[in-house]
Amino acid sequence: MGCGHKDDKTSLASSQIASFSHQPHQPSTPASKEVWKKGGRMFSVLLAMHLALLACTLVSSGAFEKIAVHDYDVFFLLTVMMLIVIIWIIFYLVSTARCPDAILCKDSHAGPIWLRGGLILFAIFSLVMDVFKIGYYSSFYSCLSAIKIIYPIVQAIFVVVQTYFLWISAKDCVHVHLNVTRCGLMLTLTTNLAVWMSAVTDESVHKAHSKLKKNVTEEIFRWLLKVGMRSSSTEECNCNSQICQIFKNGYFWLYPFNIEYSLFASAMVYVMWKNVGRFIDNHSHHIPRLKFRLFRRTFFVGIVLGLITLVSGLGVLIVYEVQVNASTESSKKSQALTMYYIFNIVCLGLMSLVCIGGSVIYRFDKRDMDRHKNPTRTLDVALLMGAALGQYAISYYSIVAIVASTPRDAISALNLTYALLMIAQHTFQNIFIIEGLHRQPPKEDHKHGSHRKDLYGLTFVNVNAVSLRVPDSGSTSAPSAAPGTEATQPSDLVRSLTAPKKMNWRRKFLREISMFLLLGNIILWIMPAFGARPHFDNDTELNFYGDSMWPAIVDICLPFGIFYRMHAVASLLEVYIMS
Repeated sequence: MGCGHKDDKTSLASSQIASFSHQPHQPSTPASKEVWKKGGRMFSVLLAMHLALLACTLVSSGAFEKIAVHDYDVFFLLTVMMLIVIIWIIFYLVSTARCPDAILCKDSHAGPIWLRGGLILFAIFSLVMDVFKIGYYSSFYSCLSAIKIIYPIVQAIFVVVQTYFLWISAKDCVHVHLNVTRCGLMLTLTTNLAVWMSAVTDESVHKAHSKLKKNVTEEIFRWLLKVGMRSSSTEECNCNSQICQIFKNGYFWLYPFNIEYSLFASAMVYVMWKNVGRFIDNHSHHIPRLKFRLFRRTFFVGIVLGLITLVSGLGVLIVYEVQVNASTESSKKSQALTMYYIFNIVCLGLMSLVCIGGSVIYRFDKRDMDRHKNPTRTLDVALLMGAALGQYAISYYSIVAIVASTPRDAISALNLTYALLMIAQHTFQNIFIIEGLHRQPPKEDHKHGSHRKDLYGLTFVNVNAVSLRVPDSGSTSAPSAAPGTEATQPSDLVRSLTAPKKMNWRRKFLREISMFLLLGNIILWIMPAFGARPHFDNDTELNFYGDSMWPAIVDICLPFGIFYRMHAVASLLEVYIMS
């Protein structure tokens, strides 16, 4: 296996490297090569678009019983796609390892450690989900298609291989097999999106079945399945044993982690695709090493408030699940909805005010804006803005239904306030995060660092004595500085001593705000991801839009809102570290 074609001669790459060492600010790539790069990207995008449409058609068709597409047809397509991706990843790893010039530079912004750490966390839960699936489907091997057992096995292998691939290769700027690499990365991205669509559809169908079973008798439920809704093939098999019920309930509870894993992997693969064939000037693209110090230089206010919000939200979620999903009394359902809305109104209100305060603090921030080309940051901003549209849509549909419906009760008023605050919180939080992502990281003052180190080495330092002993620059000429160094004025010496008391208040407040928002977004992700969905339990929207339209709107838009929360957590962690 050779190094492959490098798109218009290997000498081009070597000349680019040579130019970096002598002329770092010249354009990295010639115009002729950029044209072919766009052509290769277009071909890979077309391939991904057709595969995504095919997968979307099969997944959506398999959700209904009347259409002659079964869930095992979907599993067969996904299994084939995952096997092809596994083969391509092995080819990529072997080819880049054997060719010394395959990766000429790395993108320091791509694949930060907290994003890869989150990917590994979700991968672990996805593997546990696959184990539960294998155990559940193995209980019905006599009445199920073999593909239902093969699919979770292949998915587990796919998760392991892809996680390892993204951990070691997320920062790569590949320069071998350019078009093959672009197509392979787009196939990987499409496969993750197809797995995501299948998981979201399967979870939605399962929740719809669970709600029907709770509200109707067994005979009516089976009749409804025959009329229109998809029934899983396991509905025809008996799951009477306790271990079977544990497997069944376990893998459905772990679906949110698998959904987030697919979206995290898709985002990282997209950044790799953007970096294929890219040359980076390491001199102009260098970013300082930032240390994650959670409990240093902080007031603990953001962490304490965030933890209180997180624990309170978990309590509200448990009570909501017990009173709404496990009880049939309408009074307990109303109490649970009231408690849910009040908690979310308080939480969203606090988060909105905090975001506004953070944006005001940025107005006093003296750091420059980062205007370097950064595909990772561009993708972060696009995902934040795009994923927020899902929650915007649900909120606006709720507002129209509540305003146009009569009569209005207390729960409707709380629901209206909740929808309005959800829109405001998403808007203000996006502004705060985007502004934080575009700020330059804090730079250490190297000019004063050595003087500060020497002076802090003394047991006691009298600032006035230091300022008096050093002659004033206007009265006495100081010795000329050495070539290449900068003369230090007495006022600079004094500022270097007193600066830590004055200059860090903005950074401290921004860190407190980021930590509170991070923990708040975690609980706002946990609640809808693990069953607290008042959109289905509040009758206002159901009565206004109907039993078919409103669930379809929520099933389409809610996954984007859930993904927004987890992506906001990753972005806020980056803002925290950059502050």
